[in-house]
Amino acid sequence: MSTEASRSILVVIPTLNEVRAIEHVVTALSHDLPQNTQVQFVVADGGSTDGTVELVQRMMTTQPLLRFMPNPKRIQSAAVNLAAKSLGRDADILVRCDAHADYPTGFIRMLVESLDSTGADAVVVPMDSRGQTCFQKAVAWVSDSRVGSGGSAHRGGTRSGYVDHGHHAAFRMASFVRAGGYDETFTHNEDAELDCRQRALGSKLYLDADIRLGYEPRATPGRLARQYFSYGKGRSRTVRRHPGSMRLRQLALPVHLIVLVASLLLSLWSPLFLAWPLLYLTTLGLTSVSIAVKKRSVCGLLAGGAASLMHICWAAGFLSGLAFVRETPWLVGAVTTPPVPGREWAER
Repeated sequence: MSTEASRSILVVIPTLNEVRAIEHVVTALSHDLPQNTQVQFVVADGGSTDGTVELVQRMMTTQPLLRFMPNPKRIQSAAVNLAAKSLGRDADILVRCDAHADYPTGFIRMLVESLDSTGADAVVVPMDSRGQTCFQKAVAWVSDSRVGSGGSAHRGGTRSGYVDHGHHAAFRMASFVRAGGYDETFTHNEDAELDCRQRALGSKLYLDADIRLGYEPRATPGRLARQYFSYGKGRSRTVRRHPGSMRLRQLALPVHLIVLVASLLLSLWSPLFLAWPLLYLTTLGLTSVSIAVKKRSVCGLLAGGAASLMHICWAAGFLSGLAFVRETPWLVGAVTTPPVPGREWAER
């Protein structure tokens, strides 16, 4: 293992058609790096056709810490795994970054300091949603509210502490490898699934609310709907693979959708059954008005509709996953702890 004075950090940035964002992200992450460390940046590209690859190759001529790697499997989980397997043999810390996020100066340094000060095996961070268009602003504002996220700690949260899950940022490489890395059969919710395995193996996850990144929501209702449908479908696999990982706020969404549909159908026999849909609409309406007043923007009036879209699509994805995607429980014994110096990967 490396000593503290010569620790190695592998920063992985999965990309797919990120020509407009990748240079800004790499530049932001390269500023104010931790001292006494060797940092290597890897862009793992899933087959971009918009010029991302060519731009990164040009950047490599002036940025010696930057490397490029093709990601044949295209998805983010495979990109991080591939980089860790190929280039992380001697790395002490693995940092995962998103090409479409906004990172503060000193982001990597702060992650390393948080790992050191807490002794955690992984540091996760809150996301502060923000938007450019009126729709994006509404989505961003409601995403960071209790109506939009159910009080999820990493959605605009302000309290630091040990958590079950959060937006992935930094891992001790030994913990990441011991858990087997990401499951590449997951296109969504792979982060929460990995967190379940890490915690089952004794790893501690720390949410550092002082290290924040900006996130821009999907720009159209259709893209937002597809995103949340996929989120729900991925979560349906996670809760069956790891029984007990389901939270009340998540269970509430599919239950709500079932009750909502049943109420609308039963209202054909009696209008009394409209009580639940009317209560839901009232909640959404009050949320919209409250956000519009708080943000002093008419865009806030779209917040309730955006929340409803996220609720219904997530729940529909979850129920679809239960119905059509098979999954079996994961057992701790399915992972064998590898010796750290060799970085051998555990079997899933």
